[in-house]
Amino acid sequence: MEQKPPLPPFTLETATLKVQLAEDAWNTKDPAKVSLAYTPDSEWRNRSTFLRGREEIVAFLKAKWEKELDYKLKKELWAFTDNRIAVRFEYEYHDAGGQWFRAYGNENWEFDGHGLMQKRFASINDLPIREEERRL
Repeated sequence: MEQKPPLPPFTLETATLKVQLAEDAWNTKDPAKVSLAYTPDSEWRNRSTFLRGREEIVAFLKAKWEKELDYKLKKELWAFTDNRIAVRFEYEYHDAGGQWFRAYGNENWEFDGHGLMQKRFASINDLPIREEERRL
């Protein structure tokens, strides 16, 4: 069985590491690599989109990063318990027309015993910004 350390139950140290590893993976903008952190039947809610499984995750992320250019993400641990982690995040990107955005949001994650995320629920808001307002 695949494993994705650190494994639950989480401590402050391992939850913080799990969040950093997720941030690092997402910033590669490699959908196949990112999908390996999730169970093969992982459930997602991303805004109003509902996904199930790695194939749907890969397709979703591929389309996302084709539209969200120069994407850069920062995640922060908000809370954790045995096999759950809550994060807040922000990311910046621009569209094909050159308009920059900063997205803010929260995610709730649930992991299986092998450290793979089986559920991800994300609430996200986008704010148009000027290029000189970028922080990331």
